[in-house]
Amino acid sequence: MSDEEPEDANDTEEEVEEKKEEGEGEGEEEEEEPQVSNPLTEEMLKDGLSLLCKIGNGLAHAFVKLEVKEKELTDITLIQNFIHLRYVDLSDNLLRDLSPLAFLTHLLWLKVDNNRLISAIIEELPYLQIASFANNHIKDSNGIVHPRLTSLNLRGNAIELISGLNPNILSNLHTLELRGNALKSTAGLYLPKLKNLYLAQNAIFHLEDLENLEQLTTLHLRDNMIEVLDGFSNNMKSLQYLNLRGNAVVQIQELEKLQVLPMLRALIMLDNPCSDESEYRIEALVLLPHLERLDKDFFEEEERNEAADIRQRRKEEELELEREKEREKELEEAEDTTQEELTAK
Repeated sequence: MSDEEPEDANDTEEEVEEKKEEGEGEGEEEEEEPQVSNPLTEEMLKDGLSLLCKIGNGLAHAFVKLEVKEKELTDITLIQNFIHLRYVDLSDNLLRDLSPLAFLTHLLWLKVDNNRLISAIIEELPYLQIASFANNHIKDSNGIVHPRLTSLNLRGNAIELISGLNPNILSNLHTLELRGNALKSTAGLYLPKLKNLYLAQNAIFHLEDLENLEQLTTLHLRDNMIEVLDGFSNNMKSLQYLNLRGNAVVQIQELEKLQVLPMLRALIMLDNPCSDESEYRIEALVLLPHLERLDKDFFEEEERNEAADIRQRRKEEELELEREKEREKELEEAEDTTQEELTAK
């Protein structure tokens, strides 16, 4: 089961991301009304249960999938009696408390998008692998302690600071989705096994703690407030795709700081001031010779040759400048020696 619609196989990674982000603002948050109790009922459970599977020693069977959406649920206490559930979707309700889910110790997949949660805290679920808490009112990332979790979606919440994501507990987490929160920094990311990190549509202006992301391959930072590209580290040996679209990078020379990323192959810089410069594409390739794609276009061989020529010419100019400085230094030393000799006489 997946919480995303299938993407067009012909879409580029950038186009896929654009489709996802264009849907972020749909449906403005309605003014909250006083909550009337509306508990999960036997009838709702009967209608929502499916997927009959073997349980225990294989001699018994039980339904392991439950989907109860758009029922204005406020209470799911009854769910704790269905301990064999493995897949649960309670999206588009009015839930504020998920504590009954702690009884579902066989749970593998959980989706509780579009509720009224202010926290993602649930007691440890030993087999939970995929969890989505998108578009709630969650204020922090504390209390997520599920050791087999591989994918965590906290998109569209109110998180200002990343905290509580213990790398010793979340040792299997490879995808973290934090788009559309209120983050100002990347501090708090101590997840060396993470491969995909989505931080678009925040208020990030400062990059830090990225050196801990040694296995990261994809990093999305679109639509933030980044002006300088400090914070990247040569520990990030696996990063291949970096999206910085819609930030505030003015100087194209900032790309030189990405030379510490040996595997970087695709870079998105559209809608930054520097992308308006006339020599933007060639200059990016001069600074990052291993780059294969800038924005939506792959580099042609002609561009690569031109960038190589510019790089070689600049290298020769730098060498000549160093030689000139050496000659000036030798001349100054010779003049000082002559002056000392004259003084001695």
